Amino acid sequence: MNMYARALGAALTLAMGLASSAALAGPRAAAQSTGPTAGRTAVQQVLNRLTTEDGAPGALAEVRNRRGETVLTSGVADLSTNAPMKGDGTFRIGSMTKPYTATVVLQLVGEHRVALDAPIERYLPGVVRGHGNDGRRITVRELLQHTSGLPDYLTYLTPQDILADRYAHHDPAELLGIALAHPPLFKPGRKWSYSNTNYLLARMLVEKVTGQPYATEVERRILVPLGLRSTSVPGDATTIPGSHARGYVRPGADAEPIDVTEFNPSVAAGSGDMISSASDTSRFFDALLHGRLLRPAELAEMTRTRATGSSGGRAYGLGLERYPLPCGGVYWGHGGDIFGFETVSGATTDGRQATVMVNLDPGGSDAQDADMRTAVTTALCS
Repeated sequence: MNMYARALGAALTLAMGLASSAALAGPRAAAQSTGPTAGRTAVQQVLNRLTTEDGAPGALAEVRNRRGETVLTSGVADLSTNAPMKGDGTFRIGSMTKPYTATVVLQLVGEHRVALDAPIERYLPGVVRGHGNDGRRITVRELLQHTSGLPDYLTYLTPQDILADRYAHHDPAELLGIALAHPPLFKPGRKWSYSNTNYLLARMLVEKVTGQPYATEVERRILVPLGLRSTSVPGDATTIPGSHARGYVRPGADAEPIDVTEFNPSVAAGSGDMISSASDTSRFFDALLHGRLLRPAELAEMTRTRATGSSGGRAYGLGLERYPLPCGGVYWGHGGDIFGFETVSGATTDGRQATVMVNLDPGGSDAQDADMRTAVTTALCS
């Protein structure tokens, strides 16, 4: 989710009060493949690197184009049983939730129920009004594009805090209060800074405008029309439905992984709580980029990007990232990490998609992050 993992350290073990998992073991590589296999070897090599050099228990990649799909796996889904990673399992997808949230908001824009450049004050009066005297000026667009200047509540709510009581419900008002207790980072629209607070507010906006729970709107507007049966908004549910890998964190560079599969994801509501599979994730991005979820005007707004200042040439639209491809052109997608899992997905407008998932929270590991991005670009360029 681009959020929890960055502060994980040795104190995590004490906070969780859990015993260490079994040592990393089991099969390093396996393939489940149907359809085109071009570039399979190159992608498999990156997956194997993720589960050896980078230390992830397991990894999978689903690659598809207009002719078919290829699923590749490496390593194990469960360290206690050494069960191999399966290509059709479900994962917590972290910040990959943000494109779903942005899509629902933009559908409301297309229905003339929300105005992108209206202040959030219009829809959620008083919620951020007094924050640095500029809260009432923050627009819906600035929330979706991370240019609001609102601090990220997860800067102040540490992984140790969350996992000390990992089954606890977190109310949106509580989380928002944590963010608003701190000064704004900059005046609205002036800069770019990734903040989960923005998407917490976007979730609140959806519920206020529709009068329905956020999960209900995601399901009826996206999941049901696209037939995404492995994708869900879990609410307070602490388990992952269906066949799934166990999720792990590593509390130190040389420490054994610890199982954190079960916890209450309400701490990431609207910004990183969703569950999905590689296949569903790829299908979602394909539908999004080909106009099956948004009208042309709203899709054009979503793909109007702003430079983020980060390495790799990333630009950010409205809940959608754009990256250059090493073979030419660009791809669209998002990344997400949350306790136990990391996902990176990308798609091109000509129908290529690649989704890569691992069952280890990166914990600030630049190597894992880089190799997952490499797996996606290798697949899209093959």
